[in-house]
Amino acid sequence: MTSLVLLVIFFMPYQAFSEGRVVVVEVSGAINPVVAEFVTHEISEANQAKEELIVIRLDTPGGLDTSMRLIIKGILNSTVPVATFVAPSGSRAASAGTFITIASHIAAMAPGTNIGAAHPVNLMGGGGGGEKSSTMESKVVQDASAYIRSLAEKRGRNAHWAELAVAKSVSISAEEAIKLNVIDLIAADVEALVLALDGREIKADSTSIVLKTRDREIVYHAMNKRQRILDTISNPNVAYILMMLGLVGLYFELSNPGLILPGIIGGISMILALYAMQTLPINYAGLMLIVLGLILFIVEVNVMSFGLLSAGGVISILLGSLMLIDSDDPAMQISKTVLIPTLGFFIAVSLGILYLATKSQRHRAISGAEGLIGAEGVVKAELNPAGSVLIHGEVWNAEGDGNISAGEKVIVSAVEGLKLRVKPAPDSRS
Repeated sequence: MTSLVLLVIFFMPYQAFSEGRVVVVEVSGAINPVVAEFVTHEISEANQAKEELIVIRLDTPGGLDTSMRLIIKGILNSTVPVATFVAPSGSRAASAGTFITIASHIAAMAPGTNIGAAHPVNLMGGGGGGEKSSTMESKVVQDASAYIRSLAEKRGRNAHWAELAVAKSVSISAEEAIKLNVIDLIAADVEALVLALDGREIKADSTSIVLKTRDREIVYHAMNKRQRILDTISNPNVAYILMMLGLVGLYFELSNPGLILPGIIGGISMILALYAMQTLPINYAGLMLIVLGLILFIVEVNVMSFGLLSAGGVISILLGSLMLIDSDDPAMQISKTVLIPTLGFFIAVSLGILYLATKSQRHRAISGAEGLIGAEGVVKAELNPAGSVLIHGEVWNAEGDGNISAGEKVIVSAVEGLKLRVKPAPDSRS
C-alpha cells in the first residue's frame, strides 16, 4: 500500500507554489505619488519574499515625472525581475508609462495596445512663457531624452525610437513595437505572458536569472482602501470639486456665523483639496484668483457695490479655474464636463446667498427696539401726556402728543429707553 502511495505521488504533476509566486501589480490611471508608493511597496515586498516575478499590468495616460522616477528606481534596484505588461487590449503606456515600460527587465504588450507620446509637459506648475520658458522646456526635453536613452540601452532596446518618443511624441502599436525592438513580446493576457517567460534568461541587479514561471501561483495585488481613497482624491477633477465645495462651505459659514455644519464640511473638503494639490501641477496664480473671488463675494455681503464685487468675483473664479492646473498632459487636466457644472453650481449658490443676505438687510426689523417703531397698539391708561399702552401683547410706559383716551389706537413713533413715544393712529377710536 505504501509503495502505491509513493508511486502516485511520484507521477503527480509538480506545482512549485512554495518556491516563489508571480505577483501581478494592477496600475490603471495617472501616475501620481500614491501610485508610486503602491508600486514601490509591492516591489520591495516581492524582493523580501523572494518571489519569482513581478508583473506591472499597466494602463496609463501619463503622470508626474517625480512619481515615475520613483517607480523606475524601484525597478532598477529590484533583484526580482519586473515585467511591465501593457494590458488589457485598448490600454496604453503613454508619457510616464513609456519610461516605466522601457525601464523594466521585460517589456510586453497585449494586442490592440499602444506605447509612446512621451514628450515631457509642464508638470512643475507656475505658468510662464517667453524665452525663459522655452529654454527651460528645451532643458527638460534634453534631460528626458537622455534618461530614456540610458534606460533603453541598459535593457538592450531601441534607444533611437525611445528618444523619438520623447522629442517627437511618437506613438506605436504593439505590433510595431515588437518589430522595432521596443518591447520583448506580445501576450494576450497575464497567464499567456507567464507561460511565455518560462526559461527566459534575465539580468537583474547584475545577476543572470533563468525564470521558472510554469505552474507558479499567480497573485493579483491592487491598492488597499487607504491608497484607493488617496488616489481618488489626487484626481484633478475630484480635487477641483473638493476645493469648490470647501469654498462654498466656508462662504456659508463666514456669511452666516454660527451655522457650524457648512464650516465643518467646508474645512474638511478644503484640507483634502490641499492634500490633492500637493500631488498636482498647480498654477498658484490660478489658485490665488479663486481665493480672491471668494473674498469679493464675502465683501459684497457687507459693502453694497451694486453687483460690481460679485461680477469681479465671478470673473476671478472663472479665470482661476481655467488656470488652476498648469499642465498640457490630459491626465493632469480638469475635464470641462466637471469644471463647468461645478463652477456654475458654486457661482449660483454664492449669488443665491448674496441675494438672500441683501434682501434680509432691506427688511424692516421685527424684533427689538427697531421692531417697535411703526407698530400699532392700544392705550391702556390715559396718556396725559404719560400713561401706558399695549403693544405686541406687552404693556409699555408711553408718552403721547397731547391727551389720548384709554382704548384709542396709537402708533409708536420712537423708543426712548424703556418708554415709548406714540401718536394717535389714523382710526384712533377702537
